[in-house]
Amino acid sequence: MRFPAAYPRCVLSAVLGLAAAVAPIAAAARAIAANTTAPTTPPPVIEAPTSPALVKVSLALNWKPEPQFGGFYVGEFTGTYSKHHLDVRILPGGSGTPTVQMVGAGTVEFGIVSADELLIAREHGNDVVALFATFQDCPQGLMVRTSRGFTSIGDIFTHPGTVAMQKGLPYARLLKRKYGFDQVNVVPSPGGDITAFRNDPAFAQQVFLTSEPLVAQKAGIATRTFLVKEIGYNPYTTVLITRRAYLEQNPAVVRDMVAAVQEGWRAYLDDPSVTNRLIQQRNPAMDLETFAASAAAQRPLIENEETARLGLGAMTAQRWTALARQLAELRDIKSAPRAQDCYVWPSK
Repeated sequence: MRFPAAYPRCVLSAVLGLAAAVAPIAAAARAIAANTTAPTTPPPVIEAPTSPALVKVSLALNWKPEPQFGGFYVGEFTGTYSKHHLDVRILPGGSGTPTVQMVGAGTVEFGIVSADELLIAREHGNDVVALFATFQDCPQGLMVRTSRGFTSIGDIFTHPGTVAMQKGLPYARLLKRKYGFDQVNVVPSPGGDITAFRNDPAFAQQVFLTSEPLVAQKAGIATRTFLVKEIGYNPYTTVLITRRAYLEQNPAVVRDMVAAVQEGWRAYLDDPSVTNRLIQQRNPAMDLETFAASAAAQRPLIENEETARLGLGAMTAQRWTALARQLAELRDIKSAPRAQDCYVWPSK
């Protein structure tokens, strides 16, 4: 450091002394600065993506918890519904449960009905649509004792006896048109109870192939069941439905529901044992042996060549058109609607 020569010696000495004193401090400061890392901006916090909230929906069944609903319960027991972003509340039903009205009114998002019930409901302004048809062949029929020697459903009406069935059902009126009821006494259906059948050898009753015949067999009664498809009446049964308005407003939810149901039925058909045990806890009146027999009896009615080609739950325009024409002939509906207005299926 250089200073003008004019500075007095005392001043110059003082300044030089101060500079000498300050120099080590400055050097130390420079050393500290050189070894200190400059502060950096912290990295942004990346939050883990949150799972989408499950959509809460309700599914109303039209009967008690039994194997005919096995694939629907799989989704609840195994998490299949949640996998498809759904939280499904399953509501068991019983005789006369108005599921189609519940769906149409928006009380529940989804329900189980038969195809003929859906067509009649649409006739009365209930804009519901089918999404998935569990039973490709209708499991409804008439059960008789094998000791009567009948070989066709017509034999029931050409021999004296009692027939318990709902006379207002479309197939009951088709039976009356085809065979007449002159030889038989038609009484109301007992709704699954086989007491009268057990006590009267000449008693025939309306049944679900996977239910009452198995109860009768367990009671030691040899039976034969004639399905109503024998007279050409074969509506899809255990059909998943929703309102058209709900479908249009929530297409992703409906798509997820169908996917979950199809996946559930595949799993149930492959191995119903675990699901049967869980369903049986909700319907202890049916034992596990009957659950297993019912699951086995219904399988050929659920899987056929059509489902092998189109997938479980498949529906076709031809089947809907044929059914609608039958109901129009019976005057249950005024005219047959367009098939595409009644159901939704990717292949249609």
